[in-house]
Amino acid sequence: MSGAGKVVLAQPRGFCAGVRRAIGIVERALDLHGAPVYVRKEIVHNHYIVSELEKRGAVFVDSEEDVPHGAVCVFSAHGVAPAVRAGADRRRLEVIDATCPLVAKVHQEALRFARDGRTILLVGHAGHEEVDGVLGEAPERTVVVETVDDVARLDLPDDTPVAFLTQTTLSFDETAKVVEALRARFRDVVAPGGDDICYASQNRQNAVKDLAHRHDLVLVVGSGNSSNSLRMVEVAREHGCRAHLVPDRDHFKEAWLDGVASIGVSAGASAPEVLVRGLLALLAELGYGDVELQQAMPEDVVFALPARLADPVTGRIPRTPLADEAQVR
Repeated sequence: MSGAGKVVLAQPRGFCAGVRRAIGIVERALDLHGAPVYVRKEIVHNHYIVSELEKRGAVFVDSEEDVPHGAVCVFSAHGVAPAVRAGADRRRLEVIDATCPLVAKVHQEALRFARDGRTILLVGHAGHEEVDGVLGEAPERTVVVETVDDVARLDLPDDTPVAFLTQTTLSFDETAKVVEALRARFRDVVAPGGDDICYASQNRQNAVKDLAHRHDLVLVVGSGNSSNSLRMVEVAREHGCRAHLVPDRDHFKEAWLDGVASIGVSAGASAPEVLVRGLLALLAELGYGDVELQQAMPEDVVFALPARLADPVTGRIPRTPLADEAQVR
């Protein structure tokens, strides 16, 4: 370890509007219906959030088929395929949909492109829950591509009418390369109406780029299955900085501090501030207690919870403590 040093904390970081909404939906469902409330898949990809909600009575399941007939079931922020909704209907589940509105937009675009008779090229990671959900809207017309090499291997004539969509949590720079390859390969390419990569992913990646250029080490708080957190680590490394994912302070390795005078810290869009505070406290113990704030793009996006989750007496939606957690400033 190099001794005393500085920490620069990125802002914005941590929860995005879609994550706050999804967590708040589970909290309100528990308030109104009591335990258990079933959640299909992890509501967001963060181990701490899942554990805290389990303590309150949320039960996380892999499939709607695992939910008892007639029970309350929350669909995760990552969205679901139509077949999942049909399965929930068959089991007469009381469904509360926590799909991020930005993911829902991609679903609607898939339906529109399919109606137009286009082949949909879905840029994303095969097997990710968000990709599975969008793919399910028009599986016979959709092909998942991840890399420029995947584009070259597509078994489609160059004059095929295609449209592309992207997973919302990808690296903006890497996705741009794939889209460029698609435009070079096909003559008739239609883009979505606006970027599919969400504002929060872009903002956090841009902040990490700045950290990478200014500091010896970048630490990103987030779980190992969080796509947007992993992309942030990749972005920092691509810009020449040592970078590591830190699910929580227990996963931090003191050896990472060798030769480090300044550290940039950020957090993925599904990582709660309590985990950031834990990491900052550990760094302070190790001699990195001088913390500065790096203010980048301000965020004021809010996604309202469904009206059905309002208090039946006041008609208002109360605060949801886990979702409304404040950041260190």
